[in-house]
Order: sequence, then C-alpha cells, then structure tokens
Amino acid sequence: MRRTRPPIGLCAFVTLLNDRLGESIVFPLLPFLLASYTSNGRTLGLLAGSYAVAQFAFTPLIGALSDRYGRKPVISGCVTGSVLGLGLFALTVSIDWQAIPWAAGTAIPLALLFAARLIDGVSGGTAATAGAVLADISTPENRAKAFGLIGVAFGLGFILGPFFGGVLARVNVTLPVWAAAGFALVNLLLVLTLLPETHPPEARRALPRKRDLNPFSALRRVFTNPQVRRLCAAFFLFFLAFNGFTAVLVLYFKQAFNWGPGLAATAFLVVGVVATVVQGGLIGPLVKRFGEWRLTLAGLGFVIAGCLQIPVANAGNARSVVFSAVAILAFGTGLVTPCLRALVSRRLDDSGQGAALGSLQGLQSLGSFIGPPLAGLSYDLIGRQSPFWLGIVLLAGVAALVAGGLPPRIASTAGAQQP
Repeated sequence: MRRTRPPIGLCAFVTLLNDRLGESIVFPLLPFLLASYTSNGRTLGLLAGSYAVAQFAFTPLIGALSDRYGRKPVISGCVTGSVLGLGLFALTVSIDWQAIPWAAGTAIPLALLFAARLIDGVSGGTAATAGAVLADISTPENRAKAFGLIGVAFGLGFILGPFFGGVLARVNVTLPVWAAAGFALVNLLLVLTLLPETHPPEARRALPRKRDLNPFSALRRVFTNPQVRRLCAAFFLFFLAFNGFTAVLVLYFKQAFNWGPGLAATAFLVVGVVATVVQGGLIGPLVKRFGEWRLTLAGLGFVIAGCLQIPVANAGNARSVVFSAVAILAFGTGLVTPCLRALVSRRLDDSGQGAALGSLQGLQSLGSFIGPPLAGLSYDLIGRQSPFWLGIVLLAGVAALVAGGLPPRIASTAGAQQP
C-alpha cells in the first residue's frame, strides 16, 4: 500500500486540479467565445449557471455511487464526462456555423454549448470523489494534511486557469478550451492507468433511498434548523449575489472598456492569486486575532467596496480601478466563505456537521445557478451597471443576516477571541 500511495495522491491531485482548471479557463472567456452566437447577458448568465445546476443535482448521486461501487469507476466516469463536455464545447466554438447552410442562423450551436456545460457540470462530482480517495488512504492523524491537497489544487486551478487562458487566447480564443479538454484527457489516462481502487468491497454501502439523494431534501432539513437557518440563508444569498455580478463581469469589461480576452483573464488571475493567499496563509492568523464573526462582516464590507468601484471606472482608469476592485473582491470573498462555513459549523453538534456542511455546498451551487441568469436579465433590461448595484443590495442583506444571526454570547466569542 505504501508503494501505491504516491500515484494515488497524484491521481487525486490532478483530478482536483482538472475540476477547477477547466472551469477557470473557460469562464473568463465566455463572452468572447459566445460573440458569434449572442451578445446578451441572459444567455451568458444561463450558460454560466447551467454548470452549477447540473453539479447541484448530481453531486449527491455521484457520492453515493462511489460509496456503493468504488471510487475508480466513478472517477473514471466523471473525468470521461469532463473530457466529453470540454471537447464538445471546444468543437462547437471552433466550427464556422455560418458556412453550414442547414445550421446557419439556427440555435444549434447554443444548444450544443448548453449540452456541453451540462455534461461538464454533471461530471463535476470529481472533487468530492477525489476527496473520498484521499480519506481512504489517510489515517485520522494525517487526514488534515491529505485534505490540504484539495486547497492547493483549487488554488493552483484558479491561478493557472486564467493565466494559461489569457496567454493562449492571444493566439486563438478557442485554443484555451482545447487545452482544457486536453488536460482532462491526460487526467483520464492517469486515472485509468495509475489509480487503484481505494474503497474495498467490505466497506461499501447500499445506495440510499431516492428521497435521500434529492438535493432539495437536504436543504429543507437545514432550513428547518433554527440554529443555522439565518446563517444558511446568508450563505445562499452571498453566492447568489457574488456569482451573479461576476458572471457578467467579463461581458461588462468587453462592452464598457473594449477589453480583449487577455485583459479579462488577467483580472481573474488577480482574483486567483489573492484568494489563494488569503485562504492558504492569512485566514488562520486572522481568525485567531479577530474571530469568524467579525471577519465575515469585514469580508462582506470588502466585497461591497470592490463591487462599488467597478461601475464608477471609466475607459481612462479602467485597468487600475478594475484590478484594484477585483483584488478587494477576492480578499473579501476569501474571508467570507471559510468564516461563514465555520460559523454554521460552530452552531451544530457533531452529529449534524456532515449533513449541514454538505447542504452548504448545495446552497453554493444553487446560488451559483440562480445568480447569473438574474444578473444577465438585469444587465439586458435595466442596464450594464445594474447587476453590480443589485449585488451590493443583496450583500447588504447578507451582512444584516450575519450581524443578527448570532446571539450576543456567541457573537461576542466569535467576534473577538483575543482581547
């Protein structure tokens, strides 16, 4: 077993990296990839949110399948889905549909793009199953260290995706999507050739009942718990607001400042670097000094401040203002996400941790689905800057929920753990 652990760790790490890399390469380039088919915010928002809704619907089933049939077949199937989804997306945006008489002017390209995003979203359960692989090969004492690979892979994905996407897009805007599909194919080959089964037959469990696999059932349970109901609502609204205005962010840069894919990807590279630094190194000391409650409120303040800067930027100062704004947004988000999770966790006993924290992932995916289409609709019907102002209003509501979400005794201990 000792000899097999390095390739197991490598396969899990590459799978986690692929999960983030494909998304972080494609997302900043969506308005440019869609330019031949549509320029409206509604379609962009729906396309951005389709990945999240598929992930929301299928992640519980994928986790249950890996417990029943083993990790390797499930990871292999999911990574195959990633290859197919990214490959279909790359092929669709590479074809000159106007040169095909029966397809010119039809909705076929958009339908294929939505199908590609849904396939990729359905297979997005790779992260949870790769995490289960790490748990299988770890002892309780070194499990936290093993799970550190998840944070490293996600951080690298958020940095490398926009970087390579921006560099490759200067050659051809479709090239980054082909690169993402190629990396997914490498991931699949590694899984098929190097990954052994880590979940033995004697440890496997029967599939749960259908109602237990319904993602809305878990959300219903968590919202009936008065201890965390308010904080969970805040968590959902935060991701609805944040993913809403970030979904139209690149479209805004393109139309308001005439930015190309290189500058747009660089803005997301800044986000990846700042968020990785915050969550990878700063969050621990900051929590010890200030506590989760204060950091959550401070983080929301930073997100609101960053969101305020974007609509007041103009063509003359766009680069300096936007890069400053997205850095502030990333810093705030890096504080809010882990601290708000921790506040929910602190209010539950040990028996309720797994279900509630799993529900938070569902809330995040649901918010990531609902937010982008709403922001796109606002962008089209009200104005380009409206998603940012709408986001600020929602974030203020999140702050109100968090500020009133803890009783005075818990708020005081969470707000300052050191005098």
